[in-house]
Amino acid sequence: MWAELELLQSGPDRGAERPVLIAVAHGSRDPRSAETMSAVVADIAAARPALDVRSAFLDLNAPSVEQVVDAVAAQRYTHAVVAPLLLGNAFHARVDLPGMLAAARARHPQLRLTQADVLGPDPQLIEALRDRVLDAIVERDGDTDRIPGRQAFGRNDRIGIAVAAVGSSSAAANARTAEVARRLAALTGWRTEICFATTEPTVTQAICRLHARGADRVLVAPWFLAPGLLTDRLIAAAAELVHADVIGPHPALTDVVWDRYDAAIANDLALSA
Repeated sequence: MWAELELLQSGPDRGAERPVLIAVAHGSRDPRSAETMSAVVADIAAARPALDVRSAFLDLNAPSVEQVVDAVAAQRYTHAVVAPLLLGNAFHARVDLPGMLAAARARHPQLRLTQADVLGPDPQLIEALRDRVLDAIVERDGDTDRIPGRQAFGRNDRIGIAVAAVGSSSAAANARTAEVARRLAALTGWRTEICFATTEPTVTQAICRLHARGADRVLVAPWFLAPGLLTDRLIAAAAELVHADVIGPHPALTDVVWDRYDAAIANDLALSA
């Protein structure tokens, strides 16, 4: 595939270069979210410095998707891969972003816009979630007195993980998200339960279920890319527990984004062959 991709950058003009990557984050009123996603995109760009990588937001933060696409078109690029930095294939990925790109194609018919797949419960991201849990365990075991009321994890403890996601009004979507907890359990052998910040089961319910299943210690693992109001809500609801960090900048996340980029280009090449 890379031999075919090399042809895309063999010429001297913009149209002959590899497609620009537009990494699209959700956006939030919480400034920590944009800061974290900016760090994520910086890592993505650093992994392939020869390629042009831009960041954009669906809502609440700048630059917007429209602004970035317009800038890319003004620089005479002819192809951009738009990669949603989203963990689920919900309304934003299925409706909002395609609508924005359809409008952009009408404004810039010379610019080919390819939407990549969402991140989803990729095995690499499940490993990243495991890493965040392990980091939290090591931090607590190494400095158990720093935060009063927090419990440390002993080496022989039976660990329970409440995997906390956003939640949806769609029961089917929540069932798909629950697969994250099952995959984490299969990877680690830990007891896991799914919970949501906006619907049931709540984090409190997940904690009770884990204790009923024999967990000695429970930790909350947020299935979020960045911190924000919802992760704060989860912390407030279970303030006595250790909460792992969000996924944030992580080599696995960088790799998954580039996998989505490569797959989008390969699919375009196959369709045009």
